Amino acid sequence: MTTPVCTSASEAAAPATAARTLRYPSFSSYMRARQPVLLRTARSLTGNPSDAEDLLQTALAKTYVAWERIEDHRALDGYVRRALLNTRTSQWRKRRVDEFACDELPEPDPVPGGDDPAEQQALRDAMWRAVMRLPARQRAMVVLRYYEDLSEVQTAEVLGVSVGTVKSAVSRALGKLREDAELGLARS
Repeated sequence: MTTPVCTSASEAAAPATAARTLRYPSFSSYMRARQPVLLRTARSLTGNPSDAEDLLQTALAKTYVAWERIEDHRALDGYVRRALLNTRTSQWRKRRVDEFACDELPEPDPVPGGDDPAEQQALRDAMWRAVMRLPARQRAMVVLRYYEDLSEVQTAEVLGVSVGTVKSAVSRALGKLREDAELGLARS
């Protein structure tokens, strides 16, 4: 009977993984105990939780590699913080710059519809002022129908009136808005 020469990758890796895990049990306990504090430090350096986790993982990997060389284990937080700072500085230096200086500024692309955003905002402001000039009941119905996008039935239920009341009041309100002088000036 022959003995197998090759084992599966998972079986071959299992003893090596166990040996690596048990190699520095003090590192594992240190990492579990101090990870929340060090993660807060990493977040303050990056400003992004995902980047902070990556940064801390890299710094802890560097600490793990140097674990035997660290003489004073009471100063581990300082060592890891220095690794965090050095790693972040290296990342910052390697970042790609996407903006380049040029002699002429490019023209912005025209806004679809040809309307100026400032004019659109002025029209929205004028519309809101016109709505605020409506009587309270009509204003409530217009806001519910067109700003809150409720149906006539839903608007009637919210206000406790009939659907016909909503239809007639909204019709009168829209008529007043069409005749509003400020809106006429803003549209032209």
